[in-house]
Amino acid sequence: MLKLAKLPDRTPIKIALTITPDLAKLLGDYTAIYNRTYGDKAEMAELLPAMLEAFLASDRAFAKMRRDIATSEQSSGG
Repeated sequence: MLKLAKLPDRTPIKIALTITPDLAKLLGDYTAIYNRTYGDKAEMAELLPAMLEAFLASDRAFAKMRRDIATSEQSSGG
């Protein structure tokens, strides 16, 4: 058996998102600062998935609730 497990599905899923002008400004500023910091030319749309992943990964309450749900489903056979 290989050490590397089979990779998960990496098929991109497109999601349309409507945001407020204030949030658009904040995200634009973040993108500009990101690009200045790393000498990159990333677009806002490229950064959003990583930003959402980082947010979800840092939300301890969310992680605990997911674990609780998974445990509950396993114990109920679902």
